[in-house]
Amino acid sequence: DIKSGSPAQLAETWAKIEELYNKKLWHQLTVELREVIKHAYMQEGTRLISFYTDFMADFESKLNPLSLAQIALVILGRFDKPEDGEAFITKVGEKVKGNKEAFALTRILVGNIKLHKHDQRRETQNIIEEVDQILAEHDGVSPVHSHFYLLSSDLYRMEGKHADFYRSSLRFLGCTEYEEMTKEEQAKHAFFLSLAALLGEGVYNFGELLAHKILDSLKGTENEWLINLLFAFNSGDVAKFRQLKAKWSTQPDLAANETLLFEKVCLLCLMEMTFRREATERTISFPQIAQETTLPEDQVELLIMKALSQGLVKGKIDQVNQNVNLTWVQPRVLSKDQLKVMMNKIDSWSSSVSQMENMIENKASEILTY
Repeated sequence: DIKSGSPAQLAETWAKIEELYNKKLWHQLTVELREVIKHAYMQEGTRLISFYTDFMADFESKLNPLSLAQIALVILGRFDKPEDGEAFITKVGEKVKGNKEAFALTRILVGNIKLHKHDQRRETQNIIEEVDQILAEHDGVSPVHSHFYLLSSDLYRMEGKHADFYRSSLRFLGCTEYEEMTKEEQAKHAFFLSLAALLGEGVYNFGELLAHKILDSLKGTENEWLINLLFAFNSGDVAKFRQLKAKWSTQPDLAANETLLFEKVCLLCLMEMTFRREATERTISFPQIAQETTLPEDQVELLIMKALSQGLVKGKIDQVNQNVNLTWVQPRVLSKDQLKVMMNKIDSWSSSVSQMENMIENKASEILTY
């Protein structure tokens, strides 16, 4: 009997649960149940499973469906055999089918089992697509979104889809309480996110990751160099990228993609050169680009064409004069240094407008008399 064998500090909790059950105060009872299942005593062996089948099954239909699914999530971890766990959560899913959020959570938990226990990636992808449609009908962010983006990012990481992993993982962080993750989980997410940002095709916006405190978990660890590398990429600092080679070349995935990384940092360098210039000074010569990127001059035009084709910048190449006039650069989440550049540009623009206003005022009489 779970109750009779429990420690003394749980006696008051059991009395409260019994009272709430007898009074049919289901909401208050749910709150107590969600707390008691976290207790170390309940986490031992199969106590949680017995607690559910011997007690909770009697009134589970009275509980809030999403709360029931969240309780089932904790109980699921106590099953030794994945098949038994999947059968349990599928059964709960049938009972909460009327509530889309709750049902979506049970499907995500089934997906977790299929991915991490059976490596059934195709089936997991099908579940992700199914849940995505369910959650699309929900306004705002629910507690289920966090689990959904975590499952998605796990699948994309295993399949080596860096860009998809990067986006899903950032969304996971966006709807997850940072403090709820352990130090190990924080460092793990920071490490994989950093690699995905660097290796992800079409990922040129690092600002959101650099502004997130998840990167702090890498400080003081053997992977702290990743933070410096991300900042080098974000600012298009090719020299810094080369300086850090001794560090990043020790990571197999990065070492195997050296050519891709160099091309990406050169593209970001071109974007940064465009961003830092005034709108009237965006005609950049090929030698200037070659100097900043360390590329041979005969490869600069190809770099510009790649930037134009990927929508990173807009402009026109002048092959005769060996320069490019860039009129637009893809918006990005800005770092503090980039914000300072933006503020200086605004000050400069404001000053130009004031000068023009004064000139018009001074010349107004001449214009009007003319």
